[in-house]
Amino acid sequence: MAAILDVFESVNKALHRRGDAPAFDIQLVGHDAGDVINNKYHTRDAGNAEDTRLILIPAFNSEYADIKVAIGANTGLIPWIMKQYQQGAEVASFCTGAFLLAATGLLNGRKATTHVLATYDLARNFPQIDVQPEEVVTHDGGIYTSGGATNTFHLLLYLVEKYCNREVAVQIAKLFAIDMDRDRQSYFATFLPSKDHTDPLVANAQQRMEEKYNKPATIEEIIGDIPSSRRNFVRRFKQATGITPIEYLQRTRLEGAKKLLEKTNQSISEVMYNSGYNDVKSFRQLFKKGVGLTPKEYRDKFNVIRAN
Repeated sequence: MAAILDVFESVNKALHRRGDAPAFDIQLVGHDAGDVINNKYHTRDAGNAEDTRLILIPAFNSEYADIKVAIGANTGLIPWIMKQYQQGAEVASFCTGAFLLAATGLLNGRKATTHVLATYDLARNFPQIDVQPEEVVTHDGGIYTSGGATNTFHLLLYLVEKYCNREVAVQIAKLFAIDMDRDRQSYFATFLPSKDHTDPLVANAQQRMEEKYNKPATIEEIIGDIPSSRRNFVRRFKQATGITPIEYLQRTRLEGAKKLLEKTNQSISEVMYNSGYNDVKSFRQLFKKGVGLTPKEYRDKFNVIRAN
């Protein structure tokens, strides 16, 4: 929340210095009306914050390890968010704040992103959302989401440019030393598939793929004897993990390739073969599409041996 306040306060200060009126009337809305934040803001009850043009939902506090508990602790704000959107307000979530926005139903049928380590949980818990793990910012019909951590600033800049202008956004980008051209967060991601489900068939398939991903085998060869029809299995697998079996195998292989590029001096061809691929051109294309960088670019950025 501090970053959000800092940016919008800085916009108002920058406008004040050049003799213009502030662009934003910043108010905090929450359950505990009267709380004082940053020795400046008195938290208002949602019922007393009716005339709202832009709602910003920050990331959940790190004390909320269980996302369902986090949503439950904030359900009282959901009807207010929905009502304000229906009355014309725009809504933006930052990082894991996307889960509370998702709970309103406003993200159903829309593209959305969140912290790279939370995108699979978002897809699994809210299957009606078109989750975009690689995106830094999404926007659709007055609904905005951002990735995690520093990606918050990219959505903030987007909103500043929309509600003010490009000149003010550039000024704020310089003030906070933010690169304005980042459009993907995928190369920061680590594939951490969901395993807290209770489907033994899916768990068996996950184990097989993780054990055999580095062999040049198709998904059918790896899990072909699973005792279930393909259609039923794919449905159960996606319900449990948030992605299809083919996507799971692909991401497992790409994660294996990333680790080899980070921790070894193997050639690109060796990394390819040891990750379950056997065609250089196809491997480069899949890697670039899934990670956002070419294998060489990824190695140059993250290889720890060369850095040492």
